[in-house]
Amino acid sequence: MASAGTQHSAGSQHSAEEQLTVGQLAERSGATVSALHFYERQGLIFSTRTAGNQRRFRRSVLRRVAVIRAAQRAGIPLALVAESFAELPSDGVPDSADWQRLSEHWRGELDARIRALEKLRGSLGGCIGCGCLSLAECGFVNPDDKVAGQGPGARAFDFSRRN
Repeated sequence: MASAGTQHSAGSQHSAEEQLTVGQLAERSGATVSALHFYERQGLIFSTRTAGNQRRFRRSVLRRVAVIRAAQRAGIPLALVAESFAELPSDGVPDSADWQRLSEHWRGELDARIRALEKLRGSLGGCIGCGCLSLAECGFVNPDDKVAGQGPGARAFDFSRRN
């Protein structure tokens, strides 16, 4: 897959300064090329350009992409990721102290999300946890048990029977 202009062949050892194409970065990180372009437009990752105007990314960008994807899975908004990344060195590899500061910055956000999810889980248990599935006491999905007259089962959640 190496082109005539690349310094490393596919089977060679990777040096710390190796530059990755956007396709190689996508393959290694698991992110799509379009996601990587989006992250770059948002200032979350950075590339340089070759003489032929092709993007090249430092290998250290793999670490940033991994953090971005983990943050997204945890529901952390990219704006908060960008704020945190603004404190990291953009042209080098962040050290362990940098990553520790970043994780502390997110701790409050994660704690708030955990509390919100636990509250949601607790309130859902009140309307469907009993097993009757009539949702008679659910003021959100089925106020005043209006769906009970439509027949048995969890009618409010049976989307296949709706017209």
